[in-house]
Amino acid sequence: MVVAIAEKPSVARDIARILGANTKKDGYMEGNGYQVTWTFGHLCTLKEPHDYLPEWKHWSLGQLPMIPPRFGIKLIESESIKRQFAVIEKLMQNADSIINCGDAGQEGELIQRWVMQKAQAKCPVKRLWISSMTDEAIREGFNNLKDQDIYQPLYYAGLSRAVGDWLLGMNATRLYTIKYGANRQVLSIGRVQTPTLALIVNRQKEIQDFKPEPYWVLSTIYRDTLFTATKGKFTSKEEGEAAFATIQDKPFEISNIEKKNGTELPPRLYDLTSLQVDCNRKFSMSAEQTLNTIQSLYEKKLTTYPRVDTTYLPDDVYPKCPQILTGILPYAPLVAPLNLKKLPKSKKVFDNSKVTDHHAIIPTGINPKTANLSSQEKYVYDLIARRFIATFYPNCKFATTTVLGNAGEVEFKATGKTILDEGWRAVYAKVPKAQNHEAEDTDSTSQNEDQQNTAEEKTLPVFTVGEQGSHTPTLSEKETKAPPYYTEATLLRAMETAGKFVEDEELRALMKENGIGRPSSRANIIETLFKRNYIVRKKKRIEATETGIELIGLIKEELLKSCELTGIWEKKLRDIEHQKYDAGQFINELKEQIRQIVLQVLADNSPRRIYGSDYEK
Repeated sequence: MVVAIAEKPSVARDIARILGANTKKDGYMEGNGYQVTWTFGHLCTLKEPHDYLPEWKHWSLGQLPMIPPRFGIKLIESESIKRQFAVIEKLMQNADSIINCGDAGQEGELIQRWVMQKAQAKCPVKRLWISSMTDEAIREGFNNLKDQDIYQPLYYAGLSRAVGDWLLGMNATRLYTIKYGANRQVLSIGRVQTPTLALIVNRQKEIQDFKPEPYWVLSTIYRDTLFTATKGKFTSKEEGEAAFATIQDKPFEISNIEKKNGTELPPRLYDLTSLQVDCNRKFSMSAEQTLNTIQSLYEKKLTTYPRVDTTYLPDDVYPKCPQILTGILPYAPLVAPLNLKKLPKSKKVFDNSKVTDHHAIIPTGINPKTANLSSQEKYVYDLIARRFIATFYPNCKFATTTVLGNAGEVEFKATGKTILDEGWRAVYAKVPKAQNHEAEDTDSTSQNEDQQNTAEEKTLPVFTVGEQGSHTPTLSEKETKAPPYYTEATLLRAMETAGKFVEDEELRALMKENGIGRPSSRANIIETLFKRNYIVRKKKRIEATETGIELIGLIKEELLKSCELTGIWEKKLRDIEHQKYDAGQFINELKEQIRQIVLQVLADNSPRRIYGSDYEK
């Protein structure tokens, strides 16, 4: 008998149907030579400290660091998990072979490997590796099962991540709680959680410490067009007024007109982070809400595997694209202009070298009208579908006009952008808006970008070099602005690039390997910070609480809160997955770093303590 094990019951039911295992049993389906069972996500976890040594049950500085000679796993304490595991164990003990049908990623690999280890499975194991849950994809996957050994590096990377998080989290949390927690609260420290909190706290301090400085901008209106002095800002009012006086009675003359044609490529396909960013900006969805929604769309067979960090497709997806486009019937008017027999194939979209385990998130080609979708699912699906369709549209063509003029000795400039051929922008011409009032973007960064884009796309009147006329100059007083608070959208981008602000898509893609956390884990990290009352939401912006601020201020060990150092760890974990770094070396390095942190904190004789906003100091 062949035992197939999936990560959740709903997925197991789909697989069982395809395999012909239609007889329902207690905890599994059976038929056609298969037994199809399931986990509920994680059934196993790393052992707790007291499972290794009884004295580690009690929190004591004298017991730190806690470094087990060998890590072990145990079942999670839950009656339902124990019952399901008993079923799995019995099936695996009697199996001729096993098919690992877990989610095709690092976490999915770890979940199933631990279950097989705990069940002491001895038979050969194959791996089902698919990127969508359509019937066609499942059948194709079972026709091309892989040897489990191929995914050994993926397991080592997942195991190293889990062990690393245990070592740092268990030791640092106990260390800081006992040393600085004033016996009143647990101070939670994490490998990704703490650097993420540090990002928020440091930005908040920048804002609070920011002192606005006044500056003056000289502009003038000529023929209903706003021209701004090319000199830029005046740092003193006197300087601005002096310039204003020199032009007040002078005619305005057009001195130069420059026109340039340009093209704008379609936006990249979605990876998980960019989808979470857009959903937060457009619909005020949290990172966790977006992840849950796209996971639901995946399980409903409408979109491909969501926990991805690439925006590219492999070459073998290209022949399937006409069928996918034809299948998404609600978008037929947008698909109609495309030549499905000869779709463009751009290296910006199709590139085998940029795809490892999974490709970008795209529709599967199943009509979304066949599923009962929630409002959020409709919004998220719409983003993915339009982005995919836009990929095959021509570039947007535009003309940029820059007009220079003079009044006296002062030079002014006005810029306009005219769309000549909207190309892929036609896909977004009529996009349904969320009925969520919170969807109004309160992120000042996004607002500034929108205002800038609006200004650039205005159409200018026809000017002639040498023409002159009257104008209305203005000297406006403004002041420098503090950096904006993080929203979930901007925080996700900061996590992706280890805290660096990166607008350029190409550069951002290069920095992903050194980001903090994985795309699939970042939403959970942010939610954990909310649950521990280290951060709070205020409309769309994220602010650190007094407890969060005090905790980061308390931590002197840079290793614990540095995004760059955490990014280096993340790069090593990726290298383990790609067989470029040794898992044992990673764990040994982390063990030594933990020892050093413990020694540093124990040697601190300062009276530092943290009480949090809920406690009297």
